[in-house]
Amino acid sequence: MGSCLMLFILVVLTGCLTFQSEIFDRSLDDIHLRFCQFITTAFLQALAWGQLALVSAASEGFVGLIACVLLSNLGASITEVAKDALVAEYGQQNRIPGLQSYAFMASAAGGILANSLGGYILLKTKQPKLMFLFFSALLAVQLVLSLAVREKTLGLPQPLKYAPGLTIREQSIARSIKKQYLDLMVCIREERIYHPLMWFVASTLIVPVLSGSVFCYQTQCLNLNPSTIGMSKVTGQLVLLSITVLYDRVWKDTPIKKLSSIIQILYAVSLLLDFMLVKQINLKMGISSEAFVLCFSGIAEVIATFKLLPFSILFARLAPLGCEGSLLSFLASAFYFSSIVSGYLGVGLASFLGITSGDYSSLPVGIIIQFMAALVPLGLLNFLPNSQSSTEKER
Repeated sequence: MGSCLMLFILVVLTGCLTFQSEIFDRSLDDIHLRFCQFITTAFLQALAWGQLALVSAASEGFVGLIACVLLSNLGASITEVAKDALVAEYGQQNRIPGLQSYAFMASAAGGILANSLGGYILLKTKQPKLMFLFFSALLAVQLVLSLAVREKTLGLPQPLKYAPGLTIREQSIARSIKKQYLDLMVCIREERIYHPLMWFVASTLIVPVLSGSVFCYQTQCLNLNPSTIGMSKVTGQLVLLSITVLYDRVWKDTPIKKLSSIIQILYAVSLLLDFMLVKQINLKMGISSEAFVLCFSGIAEVIATFKLLPFSILFARLAPLGCEGSLLSFLASAFYFSSIVSGYLGVGLASFLGITSGDYSSLPVGIIIQFMAALVPLGLLNFLPNSQSSTEKER
């Protein structure tokens, strides 16, 4: 999965540089690159899910399964590039601060609906292929809608018109990409952007993730039904939706330094929920393992995901005009890159402690190390601005 996500990052990084490059034929002048990305992602993901549903070799063979996962992640990566950049540019163009919070709400609501429907179909039919086919149909609807909508209806700046008789290659695409790369590097080197970015990446990268070991413990030692673990994702998305609404209503004016410290402390504490499960403290409190996993298993992952929201809003506000999309795409790639590194650190930690499928005695020690590592970024909060007004003055 980590290797699949590496492909995810590669495309996101590529999107950072090519997002605003206008490389269309004149006949496609009314369709902007961003909507072409939505069309591409819907097609790729519909193809991947459709193959899993209809082609036995794809769903049963290892190579076919990996190919479909890669294809699906490729489509998801393009979605991230287009979504983050489109939201940032639209919010800047129409002077709508904090538009990213509404995108988070929509994403969480979609996650709740998708996980609930997927779980319902799986429980009722016991046939994963029907679930794959259903999601493939949803992606086909997305493809049709993406083809039907023109970006000019959003009121964003239209792509440049090319001179008659010139081909795409004659438009100096390489020069355009090089310019965007240089602009992005200049933007990132600004101290007001560089310091928060470094803290954000470090706060994710430094924490070894033991979610794989915890999952194996839940299924092998506690013998929990995978559907219970899957439904915990619905609970997690509900929590994400709730805290996003709370952020938009109450916390959006909180200085990023104070907010980040609160989020990091909550994240560290939420890691101890796995410690309670492994030590069976929940049973002493009268809470069954099934109920505990259903309600609390995904909290740490949700908080880690939510941490992206205030930084997305911060960088969208600080980004120079015309660089919003590239900077937000770079932020997404940095987040997923640091998540992958923390995942590999978790694998290394599990190996070092001797955590195996037959021996989970050292898992509590690993979770405590996780907790302590999550507290380290609190000592680096000086990298973050003290107030919202200070960042505006610097700008």
